[in-house]
Amino acid sequence: MHESPPAEPLSHGLKQRHLTMLGLGGVIGAGLFVGSGAGIAVAGPGIVVSYLIAGAIAMLVMRMLGEMSAAMPASGSFSVHAERALGRWAGFSVGWLYWFLLVVVLAVEATGAAKIANGWAPAVPQWAWVLIFMVVFTVANLAAVKNFGEFEFWFAALKIFAIVAFLVLGLLAVFGVLPDTSAVGLANLTGQGGFLPAGWSGVVSGVLAVIFAFGGLEVVTIAAAESDDPVRAVGRAVRSAVWRILFFYVGSMLVIVTLLPWTSMKPGQSPYVAVLDSIGIPGAGQIMNIVVFVALLSALNANLYGSSRMIFSLAERGEAPKGLLKVSGGGVPRRAVLASVAFGFVSVLLNLKWPDSVFLYMLNAVGAVLLFVWALIALSQLRLRRRIEREAPETLALKMWAFPYLTWAALAAMAAVLVLMLFDSSARPQLLWSAGATALVLVVAGVREWRTRRV
Repeated sequence: MHESPPAEPLSHGLKQRHLTMLGLGGVIGAGLFVGSGAGIAVAGPGIVVSYLIAGAIAMLVMRMLGEMSAAMPASGSFSVHAERALGRWAGFSVGWLYWFLLVVVLAVEATGAAKIANGWAPAVPQWAWVLIFMVVFTVANLAAVKNFGEFEFWFAALKIFAIVAFLVLGLLAVFGVLPDTSAVGLANLTGQGGFLPAGWSGVVSGVLAVIFAFGGLEVVTIAAAESDDPVRAVGRAVRSAVWRILFFYVGSMLVIVTLLPWTSMKPGQSPYVAVLDSIGIPGAGQIMNIVVFVALLSALNANLYGSSRMIFSLAERGEAPKGLLKVSGGGVPRRAVLASVAFGFVSVLLNLKWPDSVFLYMLNAVGAVLLFVWALIALSQLRLRRRIEREAPETLALKMWAFPYLTWAALAAMAAVLVLMLFDSSARPQLLWSAGATALVLVVAGVREWRTRRV
């Protein structure tokens, strides 16, 4: 290992195909395959509208991120943008909050994948599976960035294949083309209390249930800094976001609520399994178990990568220990990877030992952090766009639509979701704990800035 130069010393081992697939598969996770059942249970067929609203917010955030990352690519992505737009306190706060979010959620993914693997091979205890996954992905991330890219390429390919196959089978069943099926018509969409059985309040509850499933789309802008052509890479990933969200999320929800009565959905049970069972696909449960398993490992890999690059970027700007700036000859920030893995291991141990107490508090502390991060991205874009137009307009290769109106609309929508969380008894603990964690980070950032100014 050698001391890194002050500029970006990371390798450029990610190819366009890696970033395209990371962009496509980044938001297809266990939240879609399993968590969507909770949304259907509260919103009924109106979940389609919930996904359209949540997807629209995520899409606007992605576009803002794309604009800033194409103009100024950096491994710290939105943390660097926040620092340039709003000051050191903002870069410090958003960077550390996002790092904390990734390393805590990493434990949920590792534990979820271990539970599935333990069901297949009960002789191997759950903790041993967690250890295997963590070691495998740590080694992959330590070796070379192209290893991360290859893992994500094939993981994303499998997830995309699974969801496209589901959509094709679902549509064939809707029109009664499959054996032993007859055309279902609109009975399940309009019966059982109508398209909005719980009214607009049900749609709103659906938004709260599904919006966090869109977390993960930010990693592609972090990864773009390690590609040969960051501007083109980000541009492609962001442009595909529109049809990706419509096709994968909204399309599959429409198929599910058309084929099955929404009242048959149970939170915690995958609606995808229920659909595949209903149309007579043998071993539907196991097929979906494999897909969810891959989705969890994919998220684990992406979170390890994203957290290591974020803490490396913080160290580069003097916001984290300078010792994390060592990189390998191949351009991998190994100490940053190990620091993220170490905290990931702590999270996993807490999840295995105290899932309903200590770890639950940690999970609640990051529950709404994603929305705070998105809000800071929007505020950064508002400030930076005007500065870029003034100083380097030629770098605006990808522009935010209808600026500044849609940026303000996205901020208003995020504020509305946070207010709704405050009045929702199940979401309120997450909001309060996350607000506490955010306030703590902001206080630390403020004290550091005050001390720096005094010096």
